[in-house]
Amino acid sequence: VEKMDHSHHKGKNYMDNSSSTMPPSHHHPTTSASHSHGGGDGSMTMMPMTFYFGFKDVELLFSGLVINTAGEMAGAFVAVFLLAMFYEGLKIAREGLLRKSQVSIRYNSMPVPGPNGTILMETHKTVGQQMLSFPHLLQTVLHIIQVVISYFLMLIFMTYNGYLCIAVAAGAGTGYFLFSWKKAVVVDITEHCH
Repeated sequence: VEKMDHSHHKGKNYMDNSSSTMPPSHHHPTTSASHSHGGGDGSMTMMPMTFYFGFKDVELLFSGLVINTAGEMAGAFVAVFLLAMFYEGLKIAREGLLRKSQVSIRYNSMPVPGPNGTILMETHKTVGQQMLSFPHLLQTVLHIIQVVISYFLMLIFMTYNGYLCIAVAAGAGTGYFLFSWKKAVVVDITEHCH
């Protein structure tokens, strides 16, 4: 087994935006000469694992979407803030649509034994919805959108960029404040990762 030279791995230091090489102890035994870890060019970008406030070389969800100026960070902040607000609004809208679509109500009465040998009629209210219906299809599509947005927000938060993390939290809080105030009981059964 031969040890490979990994000097081609370059990483980004998100604090001062300078390049550095990986430590020499980073070795993998391999027999392949075309061994690489990162993108197609053989480079590997180091992901920050602590919170930082910066706006140089900040990748936002996609490799082609890179923030490099204060203006771009301000625009990204507003977009992420609005996306988090939209996520909260979508959760509330889905709950309202679900209540409106449950119009198929049945009342079932069944005899149950009562005191002294009497028979009582017990009534149950059943709210139903058909699987192959437009309301259920709409709920399914909205659920998919909600899940995708929730994971986007989680990935944005995991950039550890302080500005973007604040945008996620502030947008979610503002969205909850604006859209949830009419709810008497708040139970987020549709909650996903942020």
